[in-house]
Amino acid sequence: MNRNQQSVIEYLLEENRMLKQQSESTGKKLRMDNHQRRNLAQLGKAMGWAQLQKYVTLVSSEAILGWHRKLIALKYTCKRVVKTG
Repeated sequence: MNRNQQSVIEYLLEENRMLKQQSESTGKKLRMDNHQRRNLAQLGKAMGWAQLQKYVTLVSSEAILGWHRKLIALKYTCKRVVKTG
């Protein structure tokens, strides 16, 4: 990874930390739709567990992998809509 990529990653991490702090200070829960969850789940699975632990800031790494498991389960049950609670 070159310096430019590393600086972009550091910037995005800081931006995510700020969003998380604002979300926690206002008490409002971050709302994501199924499309956003799907994108994070696919990207998170590709990153692997170790990098998820290191870089994830807005939601827990367990949540991302859980979303991925649900998406895989939906693939084999012919359901295409994820119920959100």
